[in-house]
Amino acid sequence: MPRRRRSAWVAAVPMGLLALATIYPLLFTTNVAMKTRREYILDRFSLAESVRGENIVTAWTSVGMGRYFANSVVVVTFAVALLLLFGSMAGFALSQLRFRGSSALFLGCLAALFIPFQVIMVPLARVMADTGLIDTYPGLILAYVAQFLPFTIFLLTSYYRTVPAEIIDAARIDGNSVYGIYRRIMVPIGRPALLSVGILNALFCWNDVLIALLMMPSAEHRTLMVGVTSLRGQYSADIPTFASGVLVAAVPVLAIYLFLQRQIADGVTAGSTKG
Repeated sequence: MPRRRRSAWVAAVPMGLLALATIYPLLFTTNVAMKTRREYILDRFSLAESVRGENIVTAWTSVGMGRYFANSVVVVTFAVALLLLFGSMAGFALSQLRFRGSSALFLGCLAALFIPFQVIMVPLARVMADTGLIDTYPGLILAYVAQFLPFTIFLLTSYYRTVPAEIIDAARIDGNSVYGIYRRIMVPIGRPALLSVGILNALFCWNDVLIALLMMPSAEHRTLMVGVTSLRGQYSADIPTFASGVLVAAVPVLAIYLFLQRQIADGVTAGSTKG
């Protein structure tokens, strides 16, 4: 066997095993969601006798996954919109505007990335409770903005620093104000980074359990991931229904990864290269 071909096999085999280990849980969950309780009890590893969607319909309607799904969509949409708005403004200011303390502010945002949420969760809950924002959509949205804004500012600042200063100077000569430069120059130039960071933040907010569980204690306002977590105890004897809830929560995330994986990779490396 040629040396180059042997090297390809050495890399392909571990990667294939890793891909199989990643795909198998999803296939197993899908198979369980298609089973009846009797089929699962008799043999949990066998293939489902037929493709049926009764369990998914039950999870969506009777269990309340449809309501949890809608809650997640509302919260994630507004949280990502605010993160992109504030993050892009701060990224533009910290990367292109010269003012006293800009470096200290950027270092402060960078330092905030290293603070675990568990450290601030008790003070955050007390502040939210004192302001009446517990168990409300605005409260959870603001909590997500506070948690993920340092990450957003860091990536967008790094990206906007790659914009040549000559473009900003030319916009000032043309009579644009700071707001005009931001709206007409920085937002269009930053669309690739904004899309990538928006996707990453949407995934972070969608997959979150801890913040949503802290801020939304009532069943009516639960997000999808919190609802799936609660199913484990409520439907411990009905594993196919629980698997259906997991499948409902996993499909949107999987779709985002499949169709927008290039943008996600670009978001991770945003600002790491010049140009």
